Order: sequence, then structure tokens, then C-alpha cells
Amino acid sequence: MNHPAITTEGLHRPDLVKRGQGLEYFTIAYNSLEGLLAIVAGLMAGSIALVGFGFDSVIEVISGAALLWRLHADIDEERRERVELLTLRLVAVCFLALALYVAYDAVSSLVSHTLPERSVFGILLAIASLIVMPLLARAKRSVARGIDSKAMMADAKQTDFCTYLSAILLGGLLLNALFRWWWADPLAALVMVPLITKEGIEALQGETCCDYV
Repeated sequence: MNHPAITTEGLHRPDLVKRGQGLEYFTIAYNSLEGLLAIVAGLMAGSIALVGFGFDSVIEVISGAALLWRLHADIDEERRERVELLTLRLVAVCFLALALYVAYDAVSSLVSHTLPERSVFGILLAIASLIVMPLLARAKRSVARGIDSKAMMADAKQTDFCTYLSAILLGGLLLNALFRWWWADPLAALVMVPLITKEGIEALQGETCCDYV
């Protein structure tokens, strides 16, 4: 009688795939809510950074949906490799879309000298994301290593970038609230653009490594 292969995580592959599906369903649900709240809060406060953060959440939702497709195809070994490659490319496109939006958002803020209202709700939202996203990224990396999926590892990396953007957002909102330093957030966001772009290009080339800690 054939048994599902034991993975490097000490679990049967179907169990890890099921865990990965649960993580992606959570990603889609959490980021859908986060994106809606961030966009509404950003529009109310006139904060381009908050609105941009909301659109980042939308990109996370798209990436999560792509990974669900990949994981649902895992049972079919013949389809697995092909779907893995397509999903990795979809995640790469999400990286590049995120880089373009962050760059546009940051440059627009600097050029227009946008001075948003203080947003306590935005600060709380950024703090919540800083707590949730690192835990989610770590769990995704664990599954990605177990099933040897570059696509899921790239998705975990994208969740890491969501953490970084949350920190940038929080710093910008706090500096604006405390000192009215309107330029702090877009300037910090611009620093992230080359890093996000690099990850996107590497994912397109299939170079995302599955050995992240």
C-alpha cells in the first residue's frame, strides 16, 4: 500500500498542503478586510500612504488566490510543476505591481507636498499588521520548505514585504502625528522600491530560493 511521502517537516505532504491552503485562505480574508479599512481610513484622512497600503493588501489577496490555485493542484504530480511555474510568475507580477504602486505613491506624495490628517485608526491598523504578518510569513516559509515550493516561498517573501511596508506606514503616520513630518513616509517607501523590484525579477527568473530561514 502506498503512503504519502513524509516531508522534511515530518508531516505527510497532504497535511502540509492543507496547512498551506489554510494560511492562504487567512491571507485572503485578512488582507481583504485590511485593504478595505486602509483605503477608507486613507480617504478620510487624506493619506496617500494609507490608501497605498490598502492597495498593497489587494495585491496580497491576488497573490494568495494564485497560491491557492497552486496548492489545489499539488495532488496531481504531472500538473504540479507547470502550475508551480505559472504561480511563481503570477507572484512575481504582484511584486512588480507593488513596486510600481509604491514608487508612484511615494513620488506623488513628495511632489504634491501632501499633508494628511492624523490617523489614529491608521496607526492601530499598521500595528496590527506588524504583529500578524511576521507570524504569517514564518508559517508560509515552513510549508514552502516542506513541499519544496518556490512559489509559496515567494509568497512568504511578499508577506515579509507587507511587514516592512507596515513599519514604514507606522513610522510615517507617527512622525506626521507627532511632528508633522509629511515627507518621512514617502521617502522611506522609496527606499523599499529597489528591494521589491529585485524580488520580482528574481521570481520571474525562477531564482527564489527555498532555503530562507
